[in-house]
Amino acid sequence: MTKKQASTDDLIAVIIKGIDDVKGEDIQLLDLREIENTVCDYFIVCSGNSNTQVNAISGSIQKVVSKELKDKPWHVEGQGNSEWVLMDYVNVVVHVFQKQTREFYDIESLWGDAKITQINPA
Repeated sequence: MTKKQASTDDLIAVIIKGIDDVKGEDIQLLDLREIENTVCDYFIVCSGNSNTQVNAISGSIQKVVSKELKDKPWHVEGQGNSEWVLMDYVNVVVHVFQKQTREFYDIESLWGDAKITQINPA
């Protein structure tokens, strides 16, 4: 019996739920599908107020995605110092930043051709 692959839309919704569960802020969805030679279809970018909250956000995302979709990230980077944690779910890459690190790298401007959607969870 093969495992049913979760749709990208389901994955995005569950990741956003994981971010919201621990009060991640300024959530943005960058749609990269119309840009040539990108590494994935979507970026999800959010902020935390401290390294503790950045760790909590990334942990919450992994826990919720694992529980609801039985999936795990292909790769995770940055948990050592927790200023910028990158979680690679292949089609969706999640960037969890501390606010000052996010302002410094300004990833949204680097991908200025992407369609950016501000997410405001209920």
